[in-house]
Amino acid sequence: MKDLEEVIIEGEEFYVVPEEAFQFLPEEWREHFQSTAANGRAVLKSVDPELSGLSRLSNSFATLVTLKHIRDRLAAYRFSPDLESVLELEMMTTAFAVTYARLFNGGRASGFSRSDLPAKLRSAHDEILDLRNKRFAHNDHHPSIENAMHIDFDQDRFSVRFALQLGFYVGGAKPWHELVDHLDEAVVTRLEKLMERLKTRTGHNWVFATSPETA
Repeated sequence: MKDLEEVIIEGEEFYVVPEEAFQFLPEEWREHFQSTAANGRAVLKSVDPELSGLSRLSNSFATLVTLKHIRDRLAAYRFSPDLESVLELEMMTTAFAVTYARLFNGGRASGFSRSDLPAKLRSAHDEILDLRNKRFAHNDHHPSIENAMHIDFDQDRFSVRFALQLGFYVGGAKPWHELVDHLDEAVVTRLEKLMERLKTRTGHNWVFATSPETA
């Protein structure tokens, strides 16, 4: 068993005392904390559906942050007519399409529906998923990529040449940027509604606290 000082975590505005440390506290304190913990568990149980929704939403955050970073990198990209520049653009566009698809499909119901999008952005949504499915995740004859094989015959030998044509949006298509902004706002709105509903259901304020450092 660790000493009491080892299990109490000190933050800037509070202390975190795990339940296993209650036994070391004075009886009056122990009863107070145990009662508070029991009340807290009862409140949390009463809003389990809302907390499940909050947990699912949290699964979207890392993907959304990554998507915004890739979008910004695409926006800052400056094209030059050389292989390294082309491959850099291919890499970023691949990352964007795959990350967007992961956010859309979600996991454990953390994604969003096409019907959630404004009508003007649905074609951009479809385009990104088509790129992901037919060009970046699979080789499935997407119109933005064309492979060709040429065979030349010169007297006593055959010469084989591969040709590749790639289509890109340099900097990413404008609707893609608008789509990311919309999703960013939508996630924040969903979060605010969930937090407000938690407040209404429990009678307590709900905020995002800064976790104390445990390192």
